[in-house]
Amino acid sequence: MEEKLISKKKPFFPIIENLSIYLKKYNRWVYTPISYQDLLRFAGSVAVYDENDKDTLWVRVYYSDTERRDIDHNLKKVYTLLHSDGNESSLPYLSIDAIDYCTFGNSKPFRIKVRNILNDNFTYFYIKCTDASRVYGLEFEHMLSPYNLNFLVNDKTLIEEHISGIPGDFFIDNLLKKCSISQQAQIAKEYVKFNERCMIRLLGDMRSYNYVVIPIHDFDQVVYKIRAIDFDQQCYEGSFKVYRPQFFKENFPIIRVVKKRLNQDSVIQYKIEERSIVAKRIISSGSRLETLVKIMTKDTLSKPEYLKNLSQEIYKFTKDLAFKKVKSMGDVMSASFSYVRNNYENLNMSNLINKSNF
Repeated sequence: MEEKLISKKKPFFPIIENLSIYLKKYNRWVYTPISYQDLLRFAGSVAVYDENDKDTLWVRVYYSDTERRDIDHNLKKVYTLLHSDGNESSLPYLSIDAIDYCTFGNSKPFRIKVRNILNDNFTYFYIKCTDASRVYGLEFEHMLSPYNLNFLVNDKTLIEEHISGIPGDFFIDNLLKKCSISQQAQIAKEYVKFNERCMIRLLGDMRSYNYVVIPIHDFDQVVYKIRAIDFDQQCYEGSFKVYRPQFFKENFPIIRVVKKRLNQDSVIQYKIEERSIVAKRIISSGSRLETLVKIMTKDTLSKPEYLKNLSQEIYKFTKDLAFKKVKSMGDVMSASFSYVRNNYENLNMSNLINKSNF
């Protein structure tokens, strides 16, 4: 299925001038002391295996002694830019414990492990090549999901904070079956909401390894949240199914749980709840979201044939004529947000639910 839905390789799109102005206004733009291209000059690497000796598809890279000193120092500076607005008072207490490079996927990121030597607390951040579609995806996630995102970007390098959680593929393979009936029902509810959220803001390719499951202890129970961690496929592909996680075979075990634990009325209820929440976020985001979408309408983020096919498929799904008039992926996003907002304001959210397909 994936070979038909996902292009083999998505191109990287540059940051246009109006987008860079927007990013500077909202303190996303920063000139880093090290770039993605600098990190590619590693001298060698070794494979990274998990606790079961399975290849993680990450490699731990190493550099010459001369380069490593400069790279470590500059990566510490990047960490302070991301987490403390560039305050370098903590630099003496930071250690770069590992630099890993992902050989799988489109963005091929570097994962940086930073440790505080005073208490051994550590965290990660990621350095990637700049891609405008990913930047739009990060901004939409920041404004329209339950989670705020911390990232920095310039015309060559994108820096993202680490999003903690259990990788979706690991959770499905090892933990889902161990969940109680009530926990499975709660996971099913969250997955329905996650599926709707991705569809509305056209975040594609949410296969199980592109999101995390977050367990949260709440009084006498554990509840689960689902959060995207990869924003590469924002408004690029031409198939509407790409933006609906339920159609990827890696997610089928959770879909079976949804069908088993939720009846049709519950599925519709949770869809309406999530669309209402997203509509409220669209309204409350105000001029920031409007400005971003306006910039996006003038940007090129996909192929003409993908745009044409996607607009036709969404029109069939919504029957909204606005989707037949789009000229860019930004227009598609604008039509999607207007559709959700207008139906919310008219108290007509139930009309948005065509089929559950679960």
